[in-house]
This record gives sequence, structure tokens and C-alpha cells, in this order.
Amino acid sequence: MKDLSKIPFWPLAWIFGIITGLRNAFYDWGFLKSYSPQKHTICVGNLSVGGSGKTPMVNYLITLLKDEFSLATLSRGYKRKTSGFVEATSNSTSREIGDEPLLYKCKFPFLNVFVEGNRVKGVKKISALYPDTQVILLDDAFQHRAIKCGLNIVLSEYDHLYFNDYLMPAGRLRESIAGMKRADIIIITKTHEKATAVDMRNILKDIKPLAHQQVFFSYLKYGELYSISNTNETISTLNDLFRFKLIVFAGIANPQPMLTYLKEYSAGISHLPFNDHHDYSQQDLNNIQKYYDSFEGGNKLLVTTEKDLMRLKEPDLWPIAERMNIFVLPVEVTFKDKTEEFNNTILKYVRANRIYHEKYSPENQ
Repeated sequence: MKDLSKIPFWPLAWIFGIITGLRNAFYDWGFLKSYSPQKHTICVGNLSVGGSGKTPMVNYLITLLKDEFSLATLSRGYKRKTSGFVEATSNSTSREIGDEPLLYKCKFPFLNVFVEGNRVKGVKKISALYPDTQVILLDDAFQHRAIKCGLNIVLSEYDHLYFNDYLMPAGRLRESIAGMKRADIIIITKTHEKATAVDMRNILKDIKPLAHQQVFFSYLKYGELYSISNTNETISTLNDLFRFKLIVFAGIANPQPMLTYLKEYSAGISHLPFNDHHDYSQQDLNNIQKYYDSFEGGNKLLVTTEKDLMRLKEPDLWPIAERMNIFVLPVEVTFKDKTEEFNNTILKYVRANRIYHEKYSPENQ
């Protein structure tokens, strides 16, 4: 049944669909050309706006590949204050390169991390600067048809499945669901813990994967909370978290899985929402501290995400933030099943002696 509240937006969504559909058709027909890099390239993207779990997925791929291959990541650097091509360093800030690229650099200091809105220019510059790079991971590049990646991984949230969504602005889709045919791997992310094999089979029927496509189900696995001022200071989720009242603040697209998890194990939570990729100010931190102080008792914590932590590390904010009782909840991707099959699919592609773009292109399957 159609959501009647979306009716006012359908005309604009229809126009948006025509524009994006024609654009995709021009690439499919060859009127617009795509650049094929002479490197192994893996795109992690989605059909919708908002948080589908791309950052944890890129972290998973880095962990899988880092011991065998020379890697680089390329992102847009959303909401950064710089422009053009920028290489991350140990001194970079989120305002210079964006919170997600900074998180990659902080987690994996050896990694070559870059930002560039034009993905073709970015890949060419990475190849020129670091010719020994073997694999480039492109974060959120699925709609960048000007570059033809060797392997396309497309994510869709379990609670916001792409085939139930609408084109913007009526919904969250950046392009028609027909675009999913370009995917090589489809991952349903943030799958519920209690999702059964029957539930997943029903979703698989709705996806109707093409012959060349593989479908996987993943979920978010949270780690132990750690203090931003001392990463060795942790709180055991099972043994200690039930003693604490949590004041959660997060500038991410979908904090609900995190809130649901923390609510299950803590004495209670209060949520201070911020917009996705929010650029915190000193006044924000003062307001967060005042809200924290308004709760009586000593067993209370401020909790945020790793991406928010990147934004708190700005030079004007860190002296304030590190004095606050802030703990970070780390997260990683885990598969419901077929983990080895997924890993082997990735490794098979990057171990190939040649760049078989055509082999991994849906229209040639």
C-alpha cells in the first residue's frame, strides 16, 4: 500500500527519476564514457541517502586485505572545509578531510587515505603518487558512473530495504531500484539479531538477485565502551553497564541500532540527537555538559560514536571534550552467515592477475 503522505512529493520524485534514469541510460548505452582504472577497485555504496553502514563495511574490507595488499581509500570527505584532492596525514582533522576518512586513518595509520569529490581524478592521482597501490577502496561511489569499479558492493538496511523505498524527495532513493542491477554483491546491513532463516529467504525473494549477484546479511557488533581521554579505561557491557545511566549524543544518520543496543544493557538512556556529520561547536559541548549535569547521581556516562569522536578531536574542541566523561561505543560488521564465502569473493577478485572489469560488470553477465 502506498504511503499517502508521500503524494505531494511524487511529481518531484517523478522528475528526479527521469533525470537519473536518462543519466544511467546514457552511461549504459555508451553516450557517456566511464573510466576504467588499471587498479583493482572496490566500490562500497548504496541506492539511498543516509546511513546504511558503509563506514564499518570499508573498515571490514581494510582489515581483510591489509596484510596481503597495498591499499588506499578514496572518499568524498563529506562536509570538509577543504576542496579538491587531499591526502590524510597523522595531523589531519575532520574539517580538513571529513570524519569517515579520518576514522580510517586513525584506525589504520599505515593506510593511504585520500579525499576527492571527482573520483576519476582521485584514482588517477593516487595511481600517480603511489604506483604500487594494488587495491583502491571507494567509499560511497556507486552513483559515480564516470568511474567503472572492478567490484560493486551495494548496501541496504534491513529496516529500510531499497525495494520498499521511493525516489527522492518522496523517499530516500538516489536512483531507481533498477540501478541495483549494477551491483555485484548486495549486503543487507543491520539485520536484526532475531531475524530467522525464513525472514532472510523472504527478503531474498524480494531482491530477486541476478545470476551474477551474491547476497549477504550482516549486522553491527558493538565493542566495549572506552574513555576518550584514556582508551585503556573500558566498561564491560555485560558486567558493569547496567549500573550506569547513559546520555547518548550522536551526529549520525541512523542512531537507532546503537540506542536499542545500549538500552538493553544500561540502567537507562537519554538521547541528544544531532544532524548527520554535525560540526560540533564549543557551545554544543557546553550544552551537552549542562544536560549531563542535570541528572543526579554519579553513575552516569556520556556516550558517542567513533565518527563523532573524530569531530571532537578538532583543536578548538578537544581541550573541552577530553575533560568530559565521554565514552565511545566502537562498532564492526559481522555476517549472519556465509562469512567465508564473502571473504573469498573479495580475495578472488583482488588476487586476479589482471583487472577483469568486464567480468564483474552486470551488463556482461
